[in-house]
Amino acid sequence: MDDPASGDARWSVPISAIEHYAYCPRQAVLIWQEAYFESNADTVRGDIAHAAVDRGGTLTGRRGARVWRSLPVYSNILAIHGVCDTVEWTDAGPIPVEHKSGRYAPGGPADLQVAAQVLCLREMLEQPVPHGLVFAGKSRRRYEVQVNEALVASTTETIEALRHQMMVPIPPPPVNDHRCKRCSLRPGCMPEISSSGEIDLFTPRRPRDL
Repeated sequence: MDDPASGDARWSVPISAIEHYAYCPRQAVLIWQEAYFESNADTVRGDIAHAAVDRGGTLTGRRGARVWRSLPVYSNILAIHGVCDTVEWTDAGPIPVEHKSGRYAPGGPADLQVAAQVLCLREMLEQPVPHGLVFAGKSRRRYEVQVNEALVASTTETIEALRHQMMVPIPPPPVNDHRCKRCSLRPGCMPEISSSGEIDLFTPRRPRDL
């Protein structure tokens, strides 16, 4: 992977970073530019949930479909790359399946990640891939993500916004909202500083009026 700080406008964006950026731009930059990461119960749970698909290889899945695990994908057009958790080859063609340990939020960041995988497969295989799936561990259900023109446009915009942000030496400011509560990066991100106001270390403080 190229160094985003090198100034290459076509730095290849990791697909997993797209979801990070859509959820929280600062989180994406801390992970992918600053190489900062901390584990917590949620990230460990995610690692355990991915253990099976991370082994790679092929197997026979539902209704006799051939399943590829940990399949590398890329798009030269979008300059993105990543790994699909699983790709199922059915009569309708390949379907990427993204595995999540928690809940699925329709229209959320996971949809962009799945869309990016679909766009890679379309380019690599030169065949239609109309949709992808998200498997949510919390509900033990699969959710279909239709990759239509609107989602493609949103995914492309997010990729370019992320690529631009990675060229900037200063990360986005912390937000200190509901997203921070269970974020494993909180100790290093320090979102509390966003609500503490600016601190002037050079102007003498005036004594309080008596």
